[in-house]
Amino acid sequence: MLTRLPLVLAAAAILAAAPLAAPVPAGGAGTRPTVAVARSDYGPILFDGRGFALYAFTRDPARRSVCSGACAKVWPPYLARGQMKAGAGTKASFLATTRPPDGTRQVTYAGRPLYYYVGDRSPGQVLCQNVREFGGLWLVVRGSGRLVR
Repeated sequence: MLTRLPLVLAAAAILAAAPLAAPVPAGGAGTRPTVAVARSDYGPILFDGRGFALYAFTRDPARRSVCSGACAKVWPPYLARGQMKAGAGTKASFLATTRPPDGTRQVTYAGRPLYYYVGDRSPGQVLCQNVREFGGLWLVVRGSGRLVR
């Protein structure tokens, strides 16, 4: 597991890089927000419809995000615009949304708000699994809704 200081420094370097291409919110470019299971170095986990890894934050209470401000810059929420789609290996009944204070709709799976890691720059990357930052652990999620530790 990475220690907090190198992660914070790495995140600061990523945020300082010119211009950051943040992940497109779910449903962007006319597509439905999708959550699907695909293979990774951590076994089968959740990805969005473009193949980007989705993470959960252990500090979040059920169905509510506490990640905002600096946290949300490093861990952008997976936002829903339109009807969601359960992809391969997922359960439609586990898909829902929550409304953070800014009024957007953040996708949840099995009651857990979902996020991207800003350092994951290409489909299939999982660069920040099991890392403690912003007061909790960031973990990838199985199709069952269980967190990967």
